[in-house]
Amino acid sequence: MAETLHRLRRMVGALVVAVLLPLMGASVAMADGQIVGGTRASISTYPWTVYLATTSGFQYCGGTLVAPNKVVTAAHCTEGDSPSAVRVVAGREDKQSSAGVVANVTKIWIHPNYVDATIGSDVSVLTLDRNLSYATLPIATSADSALYAAGTSARILGWGTTSSGGSASRYLLTATVPLTSNATCSSAYDEYSSTAMVCAGYTQGGTDTCQGDSGGPLVAGGKLIGITSWGNGCALAGYPGVYTRVSTYSSLITQQINS
Repeated sequence: MAETLHRLRRMVGALVVAVLLPLMGASVAMADGQIVGGTRASISTYPWTVYLATTSGFQYCGGTLVAPNKVVTAAHCTEGDSPSAVRVVAGREDKQSSAGVVANVTKIWIHPNYVDATIGSDVSVLTLDRNLSYATLPIATSADSALYAAGTSARILGWGTTSSGGSASRYLLTATVPLTSNATCSSAYDEYSSTAMVCAGYTQGGTDTCQGDSGGPLVAGGKLIGITSWGNGCALAGYPGVYTRVSTYSSLITQQINS
C-alpha cells in the first residue's frame, strides 16, 4: 500500500470545485477528513481547537490557539499560501453554524527547514488580525519529555473524515489514542524521526486522525505535544498516525508567539 500524507491540505483547481474534496498527487491522500473512531466533542471543552478555511469558508485543516492571536498548525497546511487566502475559525464545533469568530491571518510563519512532512519540521504559526477571547493551550517544551512516553494517552481532535477518502465531518470530533514507542513507529515508517515526530495509535488500528485533520492538536498532560502531520492511510493496523513533535520546535514556536 502506498504511503499517504492522509492529513494533508487542499489543492486549488477544477477538481476541488467539482467534488469539494482536497486532493493531491496519485500517491498522496489529502487531509480534509474527520477523526476515525471518534465521538462528537464540545468546543466549550476544547476552546483552543480551531480550523483553517478558505475565503469561501471551506475547512481544510485544523489548528490550535496557543496565544490570543497565534495559531499553531502544520507547515503542509500553509505552504504556498498568502495570509489573505486563509481564515481561522474559532469557537465553532458545527461547521454549518455561524457560531464563534472568523479571523483573518496577517502573517504565516513556516519552519525554515520544512520541505516535506515526511522529512520533519512540519510546523507553522499563524498570526491573526485580532486577539481571540478563547482559552489557549500551552505547548510542550524540552522539559516535557515524560509526556512522550510510550503508552501515554493522548487526545486527537478535528473535523476530518471518518474513513480514508470519506466525507468530512460537520462536527468537531475527538478520540484518545496511545503514543507508540519510537521502535514501533520506526518499524512502520522508514522516514520516521524520533526527534522531529511522535506516533500515536492502537496496534489493531481503528482510531486515528484522517483527511482534513492536518494541523490539528495531539494533546497530553494539558499541553500541545503534537501536530497532526502524516501517515499511511487512516486507522490501519500497524500504521499509527505521525505527528510533529512540538517539544523539539518549542523555542522557535515561542519566538513566533512572542513576536
